Amino acid sequence: MNKFSGNIPKALGSIGSLQELYLAHNNLSGTIPLVLQNLISLNKLDISFNNLQGEVPNEGVFRNITYLAVAGNVNLCGGTSQLHLAPCSTRKNNKRMSKSLVISLATFGVIVFSLSVILLLWILCKKLKPSQKILARNSIVDDRYERIPYHALLRGTNGFSEVNLLGRGSYGAVYKCVLDNEERTLAVKVFNLGQSSINQQGQEFKALVFEFMPNGNLDSWLHQPSEDPTTNNTLGLAQRLDIAVDIVDAVEYLHNYCQPLVIHCDLKPSNILLAEDMSARVGDFGISRILQENTSEAMQTSYGSTGLRGSIGYVAPEYGEGSAVSTAGDIYSLGILLLEMFTGRSPTEGTFGDSLGLHKFVEDALPDRTMEIVDPTMWLHSGPHNNTTIIRIQELLVLVLRLGISCSKQHPRDRALTSDATSEMHAIRDVYLKFVGEHGAEPEASTQEIQSSVA
Repeated sequence: MNKFSGNIPKALGSIGSLQELYLAHNNLSGTIPLVLQNLISLNKLDISFNNLQGEVPNEGVFRNITYLAVAGNVNLCGGTSQLHLAPCSTRKNNKRMSKSLVISLATFGVIVFSLSVILLLWILCKKLKPSQKILARNSIVDDRYERIPYHALLRGTNGFSEVNLLGRGSYGAVYKCVLDNEERTLAVKVFNLGQSSINQQGQEFKALVFEFMPNGNLDSWLHQPSEDPTTNNTLGLAQRLDIAVDIVDAVEYLHNYCQPLVIHCDLKPSNILLAEDMSARVGDFGISRILQENTSEAMQTSYGSTGLRGSIGYVAPEYGEGSAVSTAGDIYSLGILLLEMFTGRSPTEGTFGDSLGLHKFVEDALPDRTMEIVDPTMWLHSGPHNNTTIIRIQELLVLVLRLGISCSKQHPRDRALTSDATSEMHAIRDVYLKFVGEHGAEPEASTQEIQSSVA
């Protein structure tokens, strides 16, 4: 959305090489210039959701344009039959033709005409330059975000077949997709629009295309239903540290580098997706909030009052009292997530009473009983090591768990800042990697050694 207003410049009709023109979600008014019919290279035109009026041209390029979107302009009429617009009344047509005739017959002097051309070109340059910058940053059709045709997605999912269905949520369904010209697998999230909204031209069809995550989500790795955990269905200490770093990096980007900043509102293991190399991605932004720098405190508070922002066990306590969404709320969820990753204990499991949650459970155990509360399945990925190595591992685990406690404090003002949590998690992982390098192997102890050390 660029918030352009006024008429669509007729000078656009002189850009003969123009192929795509996106002017949707603005405040443009007036009629669609007839000169656009002469743009023989134009194949995509999106002028939806403006205040345009009058007849849609149906000659020239408008006869066979590949993509034309005019929805949201209630005063448009006519055009090709595919647009399903109301026919224009004879009175309006005569009025438009009369106006065009007057304009075409008007006589301008050579000097006045020359000055008008110069003025139009100047205005055009002023308008096009900022719009190009905005499109380069935000548009889904720029180089970073490829626009994939509807038919390609239809073929890649075998007609959105149930066989390729990965899951359903509140906002739509996710399908596995393999494009004809690519070997990589994609995930396509199709938003709920109703069956009638999807046609063979793909109009009104809305979907997002993501990188496919073949290793599922983090929750399935932390809480295996199998009673026989192995190295193939569990995570070692090294993997957990790498995943934790990926998560804090993503959160820091959302809070400190994304403009405007984003509050995820639902950080938990099931929303952490794992790629083929087990690197982590933060997903599911269904209830996230985008906060502009000038967002008022009242507006932010209204976000919190619309319902519980998050999942039970991970949601910040202040959200339950109607407080505004904030980065501190995400940090609380991050802290609980870190504690769960390294203890293997869910914050909602029944063993925690009303007065004892995961935060309190870990806080009471540190530092002396650290090895008793950490997830024992991580030791399946290691061989025998000496007591010095076990002590060093315990020190690193204490640091990680204390970071989780620091992030999940009861009061927002007491929690770690996003940048501090990120720096500390990186430092812990770096110390671990240095220790691995010095010893030439992954320094993880076996279950028997851990139990001996604790005893």
